[in-house]
Amino acid sequence: MNILFVCTGNTCRSPMAAALADKIIGDACPDIRIESAGIYAQAGMEASEGAKEALKDYGIDLSYHRSQPLTKDLIDQCDLILTMTKSQKSALLPIAGDKVYTLSEYAGFDTDVSDPYGGNTQVYKETAKQLYGLIEAVVEKLKNND
Repeated sequence: MNILFVCTGNTCRSPMAAALADKIIGDACPDIRIESAGIYAQAGMEASEGAKEALKDYGIDLSYHRSQPLTKDLIDQCDLILTMTKSQKSALLPIAGDKVYTLSEYAGFDTDVSDPYGGNTQVYKETAKQLYGLIEAVVEKLKNND
């Protein structure tokens, strides 16, 4: 299964979500491949400093991340697309159809993932905590669907 996390610029939320999902999934689901992209991303941007700092609390080094714009090819390659907001989901519905959900919706909740962009480290840590909880719920759902 190929999962794509999508946000706006692919420097904060979606790379944090992808890295956290990799960590949470670990060896439990070796058939899951995870990527991230941004609807308005510029290619090759590093993750924001706040995102890098927030993920250190989870033992994750996000320095490897380079942003990538969302493309039709990425959409076609993925089985599941998880956006950070309802508006991002709405933007993708015409081209991604029934494989796009908000991360929160897929996890069984109804809220957007807050955008930490421009905030201090604490704001990024709060977003990382929100992402972690949602991704734990998604991983449980995926395990139960096997």
